[in-house]
Amino acid sequence: MSRAACRCNPAGSARIIAGRQFFHFEGVNSISEAETFRGFEVSAAVRTARRPACGQYFVSDLIGCSVFENPVSSPIVSSSPCSLAEAPSLLGAVRDVQFPEKTFLGRPLLEVETSHGEILIPLAVDICTKIDPAARRIDVILPEGLRDLNRGIACGVPCT
Repeated sequence: MSRAACRCNPAGSARIIAGRQFFHFEGVNSISEAETFRGFEVSAAVRTARRPACGQYFVSDLIGCSVFENPVSSPIVSSSPCSLAEAPSLLGAVRDVQFPEKTFLGRPLLEVETSHGEILIPLAVDICTKIDPAARRIDVILPEGLRDLNRGIACGVPCT
């Protein structure tokens, strides 16, 4: 069967094992036939897709979200007027999500388009402190040096 002719079984035959999803496709009747589709993206209608567990997101939930950088330290004064340095600043919007290792063991990276170019932000709870797909917003606290790393500079010395 050709890859173009393969369609997901509308009966919803899918399961999650050790954090990875496995699907049954119409016309694919063996593991060796299914292996030819390894690494392909799978699209499903939102109405038929299972919602991810708490703290997990579909890539489509993240793309287009505005990314705001919060200050590293908490505000000294919690009431208004607060300093502009303490207010979150808009970095940009999520353009895509990268999965650095084919085995999906690596940390996913948010591709964020900013006014100064692309920045890659690890999708980690200590960096992405709040993710609200319904509000289309992600709050981050960037570790020191992350901006420079994304610009190809580490510790002030150009990378080679």
